[in-house]
Amino acid sequence: MRNLRFRHAAHTPALSVAALLTALSLTACQGGGQESADSAGKAAATAEASEAPTAATDGKTDDGASDRPATDGSASGNSKGSGSAPKPVAEPASQQRGDHDDDTAEEDGPVTRACDGSNSRVKLTTAPRPVNHMLLTVTNTSSQACSAYYYPFVRFGEAQSTPPVFEESKPQAVVTVLPGESAYAGVLTSSADGSGTNGYSTKKATVHFQGRDGVGSTGPSANAPLSKAVYVDSTLRVTYWQTDIDTALMY
Repeated sequence: MRNLRFRHAAHTPALSVAALLTALSLTACQGGGQESADSAGKAAATAEASEAPTAATDGKTDDGASDRPATDGSASGNSKGSGSAPKPVAEPASQQRGDHDDDTAEEDGPVTRACDGSNSRVKLTTAPRPVNHMLLTVTNTSSQACSAYYYPFVRFGEAQSTPPVFEESKPQAVVTVLPGESAYAGVLTSSADGSGTNGYSTKKATVHFQGRDGVGSTGPSANAPLSKAVYVDSTLRVTYWQTDIDTALMY
């Protein structure tokens, strides 16, 4: 049995490792020594090492596919490639809703209190020109800004109605009156050619103010004392509140 040759064992893929180990063990037993057993163990190790590349050469399987871990991200959802894309992070609820609950301004500017008799003082004076015109001035006497909305409701004497407005005098924006500052409105008291009707003279005038909604008057009214009697007739008109005197008296 010692004459068995293993020269071609490492190059014979058909022989299984188990059969080779059996043959080696038999040889070692027949030799009856430790030296033979050691030689058999070394030969087995050599046979296993020489056979390993035939099973997986260069890390590839028999069908040519690689056994190495994927590095191009095709098997991982966290990297590039054909894997599943990462899940998007949800936005905060406030961004999803687009809430702006703390906004207090609208398209025409910040909301402020309307100017009225409680926070303002009014004065009616005769204008040097044009003829039959008066200038109405409202001055903010409070510590906060107020808005002169639309146009004043001016009542002369005991009139039951207020005069209409020159629509063409409407400004582009609401007039905001800062503390200590003023807004202005022009008043046409009567026609220059005498074409007006139902005329009368009075030394009393009361000013009512409009609110943001433009529906009727708001807040307390204000008295506008007159130094002398004023004649008014059916052509009585007022302008919208203006930021300067010249604009108020051009209608």
